[in-house]
Amino acid sequence: MPVPILLVTGFLGAGKTTVVNHLLAHAEGRRIAAVVNDFGAINIDAELIAGASDGVVSLSNGCICCSLEGDLLRTLATLLRRDPRPEFIVIETSGVADPSDIVRNLMDPVLWREAPLETVLCVVDATLPAERFDDALLRAQLRMADVVALSKLDLVDAAGRAEMHDVIRALRPAAVVVDATQGEVPAALLFPADVERAPAPREPGPRRPAEDRFETLSWTSERPVSLPRLQQAIGRLMPKLARAKGLFETVEQPGRLTVFQLAGGRATLAAGEAPAPSVPCARIVFIAEIGVLSSAEIESVMAACVEAG
Repeated sequence: MPVPILLVTGFLGAGKTTVVNHLLAHAEGRRIAAVVNDFGAINIDAELIAGASDGVVSLSNGCICCSLEGDLLRTLATLLRRDPRPEFIVIETSGVADPSDIVRNLMDPVLWREAPLETVLCVVDATLPAERFDDALLRAQLRMADVVALSKLDLVDAAGRAEMHDVIRALRPAAVVVDATQGEVPAALLFPADVERAPAPREPGPRRPAEDRFETLSWTSERPVSLPRLQQAIGRLMPKLARAKGLFETVEQPGRLTVFQLAGGRATLAAGEAPAPSVPCARIVFIAEIGVLSSAEIESVMAACVEAG
């Protein structure tokens, strides 16, 4: 029996991983295999974790999650050989990926017979200003969507939510627009009721030249950081950042990691676990448009965070 594929796309920090986490944690008897670029971002409730091996995390509800390493078709072929076989496959794309390229790969005739692309879900940050929809990548992600899920709704009022619905419907009239509170999207929109029904192949559009737009820069420290100084440093770097995330131990709370996320111009901090031995006290990844930010600037700004450590 074919295994339908759900493709999850969306811009950096839109909330794709929150949606995937919710799907896995509320599988309701479905055996779901999730393929993600940023494997470490998956944070399923601890009581669901059953074990990990060969880059695959197994969940006690029958779902699994694996990292997308290398060729997508090879990764999918490996999943389809698992016993028991998954009933559905969820692919979470990178926030800088044009989904049309991935759709083109999924149209491979051999794969299509085994795992047809059923639904493309685009997650959109509801707080985005209207001018951000002029971005070519965001438009490309919306152009492929069957379903658009609005995230971060707690940060907008009713008028802002209505305006966002109107903007998306104008850009992608054929898509179903839903509110995704805490990552919840109605399963009926994502998983077909009749898995024997083969979806129709779709046209991804003409191939466009690949364009490297974003780059990743990392910063580490062997010493704990001062939280107030770190917040000041992030404030200085924020205008140049598309996204940032990391783990760090602070001077104020030694022996405990803090999880840091920056998306859509908003920074959040959450309590993490105890730090592992032989691992830097601070590890932060910065994502910016190419040429906007340098490693030297990051080192210069972030150095102040550990001076008084």
